[in-house]
Amino acid sequence: MTGRQKVEKGRKFCYGERFCKRASAQARKRASALAGQPVNRTLYHCDNLEVLKGINSATIDLIATDPPFNKSRDFHATPDSLAKGARFEDRWSWDRDVHPDWVDAVKDDWPAVWSVIDTARVAAGEDMAAFLCWLGVRLLECHRVLKETGSLYLHIDHTAHAYAKCLLDGIFGRRNFRNEIVWKRATAKKGTTKKFGVVHDTILYYVKTQSAPYATVYTEHDPEYINRAYRYQDRRGRYRVGDLTGAGATKGSSSQPWRGIAVKEGKHWVCPRTWPEDVTMPSGWDSWTTQAKLDYMDKMELIHWPEKGRIPGFKRYLSTTEGRAMTDLVTDISQLEANDKEDVGYPTQKPLALYERIIQASTNVGELVLDPFCGCATTPVAAERLSRQWIGIDIWAGAYQIVLDRLEQENLAVADGETDRLRFAEVHYTTTPPERTDYDDTPLVPDLRLRTQRPPEPWERLSRELMSRILAVAQAHPNGDGVICAGCGRVLEMEFMELDHITPKSDRGANHILNRILLCRPCNGRKRNYLTLAGLLMENKRPAVKWMRNETLAQLARDSADKRANWVRENFGNGEYQAFMAGV
Repeated sequence: MTGRQKVEKGRKFCYGERFCKRASAQARKRASALAGQPVNRTLYHCDNLEVLKGINSATIDLIATDPPFNKSRDFHATPDSLAKGARFEDRWSWDRDVHPDWVDAVKDDWPAVWSVIDTARVAAGEDMAAFLCWLGVRLLECHRVLKETGSLYLHIDHTAHAYAKCLLDGIFGRRNFRNEIVWKRATAKKGTTKKFGVVHDTILYYVKTQSAPYATVYTEHDPEYINRAYRYQDRRGRYRVGDLTGAGATKGSSSQPWRGIAVKEGKHWVCPRTWPEDVTMPSGWDSWTTQAKLDYMDKMELIHWPEKGRIPGFKRYLSTTEGRAMTDLVTDISQLEANDKEDVGYPTQKPLALYERIIQASTNVGELVLDPFCGCATTPVAAERLSRQWIGIDIWAGAYQIVLDRLEQENLAVADGETDRLRFAEVHYTTTPPERTDYDDTPLVPDLRLRTQRPPEPWERLSRELMSRILAVAQAHPNGDGVICAGCGRVLEMEFMELDHITPKSDRGANHILNRILLCRPCNGRKRNYLTLAGLLMENKRPAVKWMRNETLAQLARDSADKRANWVRENFGNGEYQAFMAGV
């Protein structure tokens, strides 16, 4: 019986309570006192969107996560495994999975993100659009909670990779994309027909700003590469031969012959400094002539002399290399098999080694790592192994148990405090999302600061659909022929009209009906997200554009829309308003 099992014996564990029974009173006090401020080793059992909304802005150093991939199938854990009972449905429906408020918010505040979702609906189907909308609102919150030096790694596969990349471009900005990491997770299966075998996943790496750090991660050299490249050996060990010359001629001693050997035209001697530990650099080295430096290096047996007639080379010892720098192609980490010690039977589980490299590359010891889809706890365990702080979120009730089991399996945690290892009570569990405490001076979403702390009036919370219906009545042509575009005066059917802001969001325009108008698609496309309505009118009148059809009708549409919007504000909720809405 393990230490943890002894603690649990005879004790009922209820996931429905706010905190796990194991959590100490001190841990509960700490978690509640730091509302909105992340607490290390916390696992939230609830919808990750609600948790992300409750975390204060600019508090997370790294988000490394493995969300659903839109595979149109269900995933189940292996029976009798540590993760038994775990399952999730990777199927998406617009009606079931997308909240209308998300659509309104994305359309109004993130037009580039909405364009990706809308394009996916046409090109790949409604299920892909639903998945991207569901994922997109969570990635928007991920962007907000990251520090200015923060990074995001999104694990995805070929199913939605192209759309996820465009989605992140719209949220983080194309210039903040750093890498598309390809992880070769398996070898091709026999019997694959009609297409090449799919053997890789993709990890999209973005930073919040260009000030985000990156540390090169080194791995061991491939044995075949060592045998091929480091084929010489002496008393210090294996080495390969590097150049003692560099490009470009100089006027100093580095272009002069050494021991009767002249460098080629356009070259000069160089003296590398990657020496083995038993060789020390003499004082005043930088003032020595190149020939004196080469003599010393030869005395220290750092120069390889080839066959007669060839220029000598520098001995680059295997012991002086840090290894192979990690690239955007990972081929030395395989997906987990059922007999791997690390495997817990969780569907879609990823190897610790892969996420440890990510954490090492983008964080320092003690910094905070978040995984909004922590599932089988790979990211939290990798962070704990590397002495980073961590927060995990998952909708699966058994995620907490998996965290404890894996920490114990990795010899990182115990049930009591008899050793220096982490105690189980230090892993905080809660079903209640945090509450933000930074509304006064931090953005709600990137580049959009809170303008007022008062709650919105009911009339300000009208959906885009309702505002469109109200304005369609207001801007209707007197003859009933259609709806008048407020930008050019054209009369069109409602399906050719689009709801837009009078003052754009980029100029802090509000989302309520007083700042809304219906425009035809060409006018809306020309206005985009930076012109005011007045600016659009001027643009339409320019000789080079010549899009103004009927200025009188356009003015009528604007006046009628303004009048109706003010009427809605003054009469919202009363009987007259209810009667009007019943007829639109």
